[in-house]
Amino acid sequence: MKHTLRQIFHSPKFVTGFVIFSFLLILMLIYPLISPGNPLEMVGLGTFFKPGVYVNVYDSVNTELHTLKLEDAAQKRIDSVLSDEDRVAMVNWLTAIGIDVEDIDISDTGALLELWWGNYDRSIRPEGMTKALRNYYERLNNRLNSIKNSDDIIIAETGEEDGELIKTATITDTDYVNVGDVANVKFLPLGTDNFGRDVLKQLVAAAKTSLMIGIIAGCIATFIGLTLGLLAGYIGGVVDDIIMFFTNIFTVIPSFVILILISYSISQDNRGATTVAIVIGCTAWIWTARSVRSQVISLRNRDHVNLSRLSGHSLIKILLRDILPYIASYVVMALILQISSAILAEAQLSLLGLGPKTTEVPTLGLMMNWAMLYSAHLNGSWWAYFPVIFTIALISFSLNLMNTGLDQIFNPTLRD
Repeated sequence: MKHTLRQIFHSPKFVTGFVIFSFLLILMLIYPLISPGNPLEMVGLGTFFKPGVYVNVYDSVNTELHTLKLEDAAQKRIDSVLSDEDRVAMVNWLTAIGIDVEDIDISDTGALLELWWGNYDRSIRPEGMTKALRNYYERLNNRLNSIKNSDDIIIAETGEEDGELIKTATITDTDYVNVGDVANVKFLPLGTDNFGRDVLKQLVAAAKTSLMIGIIAGCIATFIGLTLGLLAGYIGGVVDDIIMFFTNIFTVIPSFVILILISYSISQDNRGATTVAIVIGCTAWIWTARSVRSQVISLRNRDHVNLSRLSGHSLIKILLRDILPYIASYVVMALILQISSAILAEAQLSLLGLGPKTTEVPTLGLMMNWAMLYSAHLNGSWWAYFPVIFTIALISFSLNLMNTGLDQIFNPTLRD
């Protein structure tokens, strides 16, 4: 056993996959301790908040102010309002009213704004321009005027006696606050999803749930396939014919089609994570059974098996003591592949709306389903789906890398 473990952990591929998988497991265990709470809790009233640090504006106003003179502050303030698309639109409008803009550089913010402020008039209606586009230019001009006419912000309170506003503070464009002094700060490394939920917290919980589904489904599929494969390969005859008859039927009909039909027949309220895992496991045993049967056929006439048979040992004892140890390494590799396949199967089911019910726990497939339903891929909200895709790929990659490493160790034809 010690020699086998030494061989396994001397395989670069297995070690790489094991390290990646262990890192994901540690993250799943530790992050909920750092950021506790319900992963499906809505922390934001809105959809698809960008990743970043969110500071409470109310608290920041009452925080001690510091004056900083930063040379590029004004430029950054303008750039935050004026995007590249807005710059191109400004040039298009100026061109439409006959202004020569051939020599202007749209990256020269000062020259572009000066030309815009000197020529824009909301009453001008360029030929062929729609009302919606004119409204866009009017909104753009209002934003730009807010920069041009930027004044100090006055904080006022309502007087208790006469109800008039009383000036209490003034905020200038050079006032800054230390984030550490603000009472309420929320760090959202991956922003929020379409329901205003923390994507990172949800992703960690979803990966944990999907992995649990994969392990349950993988164990069920491996157990069924191993049992049927052992019986068919060792007993042979009518038992082999019956088992292979049903195996061939499931082979002809794609297992994913059967999986869809079974999942569809189960109501949404009854489709929990465990139920989905059992359904996946009960439809994924076919290739394991066929492979184990082939392995057992090559072992059933070995001398030590014949000796046990002549000694009067029971069927179960022969299978467990004389045959199973010789295919144990193959069974472990089959289990790893089954877990990886089950995680992918759950993601596919959830994308079709046939995954676990959405009110209990998130899964990687459900997160992809939510992102797709609310068009995250169309509105540029990459943080709602790309980390999910990356996590699925990383889990599958690490498991398949571990399986490849084990195959190189235990498969004589692949040994150096």
